Amino acid sequence: MYNRRVKIFVILSLLLLAVCLLRLAQMQLLTASSVQSEIAELKRQRGQSKQLQTIRGRILDRNFNVLALDEARFWVQINYELSSFLDERLRKAKLDGAAARRDSDVAVAKVDEQIREKLEDLQLIIEKCAQFKAVEPSVIWYEIEKINDYVWDRRMFQAWRKNFPNSEVFDNYDSVIGIPISEAIADFKRKQPDPNKRDELASQVDILEMHENWPLLELKTDDDVFAAQLEFMDTEGVAILPKGHRFYPYSSVAAQTIGWVGLATQKQDKELFADDRLLSYLEGEVCGREDGIEYVCEAVLRGKRGELSHNIDGQLTGRTETKFGDDVKLTLDIELQKRIENYLTNYNHDPNCGPGMSAVVIEVGTGDILALVSLPLYDLNSARYDYGNLIKDPNKPLINRAINKRYPPGSVVKPLILIAGLETGQITPEEVINCPPEAAPPAWPNCWIFRRYPGVGHDNQWENMARNAIKGSCNIYFSRLADRIEPVALQQWLFKFGYGRDVLSMPAYVALAAPTGLPRNFDQLGGIISSVEPSGKIMSFDDVGPLRQSDRRWFGIGQGDLRVTPLQVAGAMAALARDGIFKEPRLLEESRNSEGVDLGVSLGTLAVVYDGMSAVVNEAGGTAYTQFEPFLSTLAAEDVKVFGKTGSTERPEHAWFGGFASDSTARKIAIAIVVEGGQHGSRDAAPLACDIVQFCIEAGYLGRSILTAED
Repeated sequence: MYNRRVKIFVILSLLLLAVCLLRLAQMQLLTASSVQSEIAELKRQRGQSKQLQTIRGRILDRNFNVLALDEARFWVQINYELSSFLDERLRKAKLDGAAARRDSDVAVAKVDEQIREKLEDLQLIIEKCAQFKAVEPSVIWYEIEKINDYVWDRRMFQAWRKNFPNSEVFDNYDSVIGIPISEAIADFKRKQPDPNKRDELASQVDILEMHENWPLLELKTDDDVFAAQLEFMDTEGVAILPKGHRFYPYSSVAAQTIGWVGLATQKQDKELFADDRLLSYLEGEVCGREDGIEYVCEAVLRGKRGELSHNIDGQLTGRTETKFGDDVKLTLDIELQKRIENYLTNYNHDPNCGPGMSAVVIEVGTGDILALVSLPLYDLNSARYDYGNLIKDPNKPLINRAINKRYPPGSVVKPLILIAGLETGQITPEEVINCPPEAAPPAWPNCWIFRRYPGVGHDNQWENMARNAIKGSCNIYFSRLADRIEPVALQQWLFKFGYGRDVLSMPAYVALAAPTGLPRNFDQLGGIISSVEPSGKIMSFDDVGPLRQSDRRWFGIGQGDLRVTPLQVAGAMAALARDGIFKEPRLLEESRNSEGVDLGVSLGTLAVVYDGMSAVVNEAGGTAYTQFEPFLSTLAAEDVKVFGKTGSTERPEHAWFGGFASDSTARKIAIAIVVEGGQHGSRDAAPLACDIVQFCIEAGYLGRSILTAED
């Protein structure tokens, strides 16, 4: 009986051994078997990946001057293995681990001594950093706490993921990457209510962030970098390393157009690349803030992170190369823009004028925006840190006044009113509308000349026909003319010339770069060409609200509810300069040049308008003649002629100049200027336009000088 049992035991043992040997042979010999694949996959899953830093594309002007770029800035960086000694949770975990050992007394004493030494090191590091930054040590202490909390939260996330892989939270997201850490930790607390147990589980997790250096203090100067290298030369866990930083070489120039970057913390930031883990924003990464090129072209400028993947054995299993962000090239001439900004800022304005101003210059042939000025300015390099003060500034420097503020246009609209009147047959070029030296009837606007010089009207100066009405900017003429035109016809002509709608579009490649359904454009205001403010974006003329009959007289002089932006005025002037062909202004040079839309203005009508606008600048009695007259010989020597229109508004008061300049080679630039608080377009805006035209000549956009230089 005993021998039989022994035999059975031996047979079973041999069978078990045979199974093990066969399985071992399978694992050793069948390298491509499912077992090997499973092992490799397990190693991969338990391995780690490291994502590399993104490099944002540059912003350039038309001459390839760099307006924004990523550059390396040096930082004092601290390793988490050192910074973690300030984290009470980690200190407790180390002491608890030592207490659980067999030689607990010795182990605890040793760990306690290590903690004491590291805390002394950290205290010294904190004091040195505080001296570099000239702040209280508590500020540096807080920065280290933020690093520790960031890494600890990610350790908690991994501990939750490892211990509760079947949590219902996973069902709500397509991938682990999309799960918010806050939601994971909240679920961790529900499933493991004991905070000590949660901390214990988190302290057992090893992630890449625990072995990285973290930026602690930016070093502003080369001297600081050198001094920091000496101070921390022998300090274990501290290094002086570069970190990417967005830099704006021209500081405040074109600030509102270029825009700036800030931490990617807003909902719209997180949504933009939520489905791409190498494009989605990590903690501490930046993105464009509304509403400049940095924001609008985020999908173009944004670089894609590279990635290094390692298995559990530390072997490299995959590599994704970093893709640098693409450059964006603007049509702006940054040197011309800078010159105009400095000039307008330092000009001796009338005391009534406020700091708010805008100037737009367009190259007529191409539609390129050469300058898009909005004052006051702010420094792009410090905007991220000064945002709280900028948003509260009563002068509103963050607003791009050229595209995102609506003004009554005043008399700069009168050339368009004349076109509408002539083309609809409501007046002829020779017909006179009298401007007598007397007050207008009730509910009608008075002429500015009567208000300024009682007892005088334009009838005292000339026959008040079309070209002279433009020359003298007669309110009586244009209010009466506008009142003759059918409301819809008047609105249609304003709409054709770009009023009442967005005129700045982003090229197709910007929209295509963005995820489906999330393209961006400037948050521009379309203006108002109706008696009611639009409730939404005007996509076509059918979306424009009605114009009351009684409002036409006020639209005729650019008052009432009529509102425009400086870019719209410049765009309309450029259309006039193209013989009635409208092109959307172009800000990004890579976009296709539009052929333009022929607005159907007859050559005869254009000739009358040109005659009147020329008289404004070049003839005695023209509203801008006094300001331009000293420079007319200089302009003539440069073969340049200016066509213009001044404008002034009341309630609110603003001063305008709009027009264009051309030379005999058919080169032309269009211009619009608005000065907030200005009381007279002739006095407060026309002199600025005169000088800006000369800046454009000196920059080579029209005139003889550039031709002579080329010869």
